[in-house]
Amino acid sequence: MLKSIYYNVKKYRFLLNQLVIRDFKIKYKRSVLGVLWSILYPLLMMMVMAIVFSNMFKFSMEGVNYLVYLMSGLVIFNYFSEATNSAMISILGNSSLINKVYIPKYIFPIAKCLFVLINFVLSLLPLFLIILFSGNPAEGTKCTLNIYYLLLPFIYFCMFMFVVGVGYVLSTVAVFLRDMIYIWGIMITILSYFTPVFYSISIMPEKLQILFKLNPLYIYINATREIFLFSNCPTPLYLLICFLSGFGMLLIGLFVFKKKQNKFIYYL
Repeated sequence: MLKSIYYNVKKYRFLLNQLVIRDFKIKYKRSVLGVLWSILYPLLMMMVMAIVFSNMFKFSMEGVNYLVYLMSGLVIFNYFSEATNSAMISILGNSSLINKVYIPKYIFPIAKCLFVLINFVLSLLPLFLIILFSGNPAEGTKCTLNIYYLLLPFIYFCMFMFVVGVGYVLSTVAVFLRDMIYIWGIMITILSYFTPVFYSISIMPEKLQILFKLNPLYIYINATREIFLFSNCPTPLYLLICFLSGFGMLLIGLFVFKKKQNKFIYYL
């Protein structure tokens, strides 16, 4: 299954590129700053979040750069939220094209996840600026660049596989149940509170901590924070868990999507 999908994606890579380019054009149509907003928007949002949580709510962690802690979790959660929402409506949004010509349907969720991934990579630029210029060495909150940053592409690739897998499941369900679009919005809100983006998992009771650690988003966020905040290398076992959670979800998503895709045309 994976082999056939790989060759089809390779065969239709021109279409995949065009779908991503189309999304960029639509998003930044009639925008004066254009793609520059992909960097400015997360930077401005980070500034707002820093003011709100570091000053107004007085959130802090001893010996930890809270701003980096907050933003490293926020960019990952925002990517998951935006990518899964976009992938969920990718089949419905391209129904006219699907009904006219033959195109491998699994191209559309991937295109949406790739488009949002590009924005995610651009949002990392202001995050790196915060890492370089924030923190106080005297308080032990100064983050430094280290060799373990080379592991970030692998961690984010695992995250991408996980997001694509979730996107396949959601896009399949949304074809048959349009209410899923609204249900997922509620589920994302609930998930935001069960993902330690704003707070430390250590404040939770020990039994709840075990449950929280099963959240794949926590796995990717925690691996990233180990590198950013503590200059630590995630253990080989932890990296393996990152890969298995992403690859496993991708296989589940592909299985669900492939099993139901031939019935899509009756509901579009």
